[in-house]
Amino acid sequence: MTRRSTLPSPLFTVPSHWSPEQALAVLESLHAVREAVWAVYGPQAQQAWRDQLVPDSAVPDFDPDAPF
Repeated sequence: MTRRSTLPSPLFTVPSHWSPEQALAVLESLHAVREAVWAVYGPQAQQAWRDQLVPDSAVPDFDPDAPF
């Protein structure tokens, strides 16, 4: 039985001929880049993410007496 992935298709493919050491080197490089970008742009990136998740729309009126 083949299980289908529910993940979206990647934008690019990773070579299947890398050695485990080469794959680890790529992962370590990506981690270093991520940390460097986060150090410079962390707060701005968080705000951009929030802006994407919550559109600029009016907050609905809150009625404390309304049920769930």
